[in-house]
Amino acid sequence: MSLDGIFITALEADGPGVTLAVKDLFDTAGVRTTYGSAVFADHVPDATAEAVARLERVGYVNVGKTNLHEFAWGITSENPHYGTVPNPIAPGRVAGGSSGGSAAALAAGLADAALGSDSAGSIRIPAACCGVTGHKPSHGLVPIDGCFPLAPSFDVAGPMARDVEGCARMMAALVAGFAAAGIGGLGDLRAGVARTERADPLVRARVEAAAALWPGARAVELPLAADFDFYAVFAGEAADVHRELFPAHRERYGENVAAKIAPALELTGEQRAAAGAERERYRERLAEAMGGLDVVLTPTIPMVAPPTGIGDLALRARMIELTFPWSTIGAPAIALPCGPAEDGLPASVQIAGRPGDDATVLAAGALLERALAAAAP
Repeated sequence: MSLDGIFITALEADGPGVTLAVKDLFDTAGVRTTYGSAVFADHVPDATAEAVARLERVGYVNVGKTNLHEFAWGITSENPHYGTVPNPIAPGRVAGGSSGGSAAALAAGLADAALGSDSAGSIRIPAACCGVTGHKPSHGLVPIDGCFPLAPSFDVAGPMARDVEGCARMMAALVAGFAAAGIGGLGDLRAGVARTERADPLVRARVEAAAALWPGARAVELPLAADFDFYAVFAGEAADVHRELFPAHRERYGENVAAKIAPALELTGEQRAAAGAERERYRERLAEAMGGLDVVLTPTIPMVAPPTGIGDLALRARMIELTFPWSTIGAPAIALPCGPAEDGLPASVQIAGRPGDDATVLAAGALLERALAAAAP
């Protein structure tokens, strides 16, 4: 298959090191950085985003800026300006988004590690679609300076790799003093399993089989974000980012993103304030659901990578249903493949923890990854 559409700007590896694909939402000094937008097609920053700089300082080598959903507001990475990101493991299927190019570069073997951003699932969704691993850190843990914002109180920068160990190594570079927790086995963590009934049959079976490897895991009732009316917080923050840019450059925005920004700009202060209160109510409900637990397992997305051409607006609600909760409360969550499902494509299991407990989530991911490998036929 053609791999056109993965990189917006490809770079030569400069010396030995772990090759790194960088989502083109992060500034890189002297290297074109478009944010996936035609508005910034010729933008060359003077400074490098802090997350990129930290990785480069310990030997990661940037081999290219990866394509993404325009301005990171979408989950398919079908970009009208720079092409649809192909899914290397599933031609004709979306690579996920918005960090689709980062996941695709890993799946295609074009990089050893990748940097993404996540505001509602944008690391975890493409990881699920492309059969790789992605960790959404706790809000504020990894520096986001030099990354074009989507919705600032949701935005995080985070690692993507082919396995949990690769993500943990990146976290050690991104966060001073970070190390995964020392946990002897899955049975040392109290785990809940939630919302597998939302998934397609084979995805559900794979996630439930993964949960069955966890001694003592029990079913919990996870409240769904769709049952709480707080999306105006996210949309309002995104509108603020584009409040001056959008009217000045409307003709250069793709229709998919324009269709979200235009109504978001019409939100009133009262609507946003009410949504903020509802977000806090949801935060409380989610904390109650996690009472007595260290981690919660869910499907990452309820299906395998869907076909291209359906469109972000049609897919969005279902694709973010199980990732958005953890972005809403700023909690860590990791997505990792857990076996073949519909059409032979990988299912993905998500492990989420309490805000600030990234070390436990990564340790849990590594343990489950090993258990899945041992249980594989």
